[in-house]
Amino acid sequence: MTRSLTALLALAAARCALAAPPPQAGWTDWRGSGRLGFSPDVPTTLTSQLRVVWRRRCLSQGVGGVSATATRVIFSDKTADHLRDVWVCLDAATGKPIWRLEHPAPGKMDYTNSPRAAPVLAEGVAYLLGAYGDIHAVRLDTGKRLWRVSLRALSGAATPTWGFCGAPLVADGLVVAQAGGPAASLVALKAETGALVWKISGDSPGYGNLILATLGGHRQVVGHDKTSLGGWDLRTGKRLWRLVPPETGDFNVPTPLPVGARLLVATENNGTRLYRFAVDGTIVPTPEAVCADARPGTASPVACAGYIWVSTDMGLFCLDAERDLHVVWRGEEPPLQEHASLIAGKTTVLATFLGGRMALLPGRPEQGYKPQLLQGLAPTDPNGDVAVWSHPALVGNRLYMRSNLEIVCFSLGR
Repeated sequence: MTRSLTALLALAAARCALAAPPPQAGWTDWRGSGRLGFSPDVPTTLTSQLRVVWRRRCLSQGVGGVSATATRVIFSDKTADHLRDVWVCLDAATGKPIWRLEHPAPGKMDYTNSPRAAPVLAEGVAYLLGAYGDIHAVRLDTGKRLWRVSLRALSGAATPTWGFCGAPLVADGLVVAQAGGPAASLVALKAETGALVWKISGDSPGYGNLILATLGGHRQVVGHDKTSLGGWDLRTGKRLWRLVPPETGDFNVPTPLPVGARLLVATENNGTRLYRFAVDGTIVPTPEAVCADARPGTASPVACAGYIWVSTDMGLFCLDAERDLHVVWRGEEPPLQEHASLIAGKTTVLATFLGGRMALLPGRPEQGYKPQLLQGLAPTDPNGDVAVWSHPALVGNRLYMRSNLEIVCFSLGR
């Protein structure tokens, strides 16, 4: 076998490995299964006119992601006076309310004080986090609250400037959350009761989400605090490694993304980087590859068939994961510079933009490619402005999209 053929087969194998995330069971977590922003339900084509199945007006603005099963849709809201957090569970088929949970949460915060975190649905329980640090565990079928824990009470820390943003990470009977530090930077609670299992000192949180990944052969919690990226042992909370980037001041919003055995990290001041890991599970501090131009502020990247998609205010980037994050395509025309929530499929990427429009993109566009843009959410009144900060949920051929005005169920036409 020639050396060039060996290299081609190795590249093909790497791309196949990237294209096979874990199976999808609804959209029950931040960015779906594994927090990867992947769904096998992403279509390969879209009709030019999307069908609205149902729509429901929201009480207030909101930025928290939507979560859904085949029968339930859950999203966060806020009373019009901004004094109480609200979570609403709807029937997925009709949009009719099934239950509603309210909790006092007064205060002032930029971008409203509504919950930022996506609901996490696991083992018949919904785990809900408000911007002021209250975690609620409620029964998914009835909305009955099983327990509530205040992260601020555990840590003794003040609420972060833009609130508690990271959805609780539920794994192995634990609920892991960033509590605010320094006495309790990271905490783990028993999923059944909310009882404290462990807490570890450290920095205050960033504004992104933790993930659970096996890196360097070690299963670990990975994410940002205020100033660094880190890995923690899930069972004990012990910090395994810490990485401080060269440029300071990142808000650390985008979610880290496992790419095979490596980790993709993207932030607004340090660009997009790809890291390897040592056999002891610690990160190799010098990145294997860097794309300095791909600098996302609030949007998380996705992987599709060996290519990385990154949404920035300078446009959409498609990067080659196996060629040093080489830019293979960049789209800069409006609305491609808007914040975009990306959902990767096996061969295509579904993008929903801040202004309510959508696009279905090939996993690897050719140079000169121009996306076909579809009108998703339009203003419900002539003077209304649509803002879609919430990450949508995709289950089957139903896309559940929440704007500052309403939540809408679209049929993707399959």
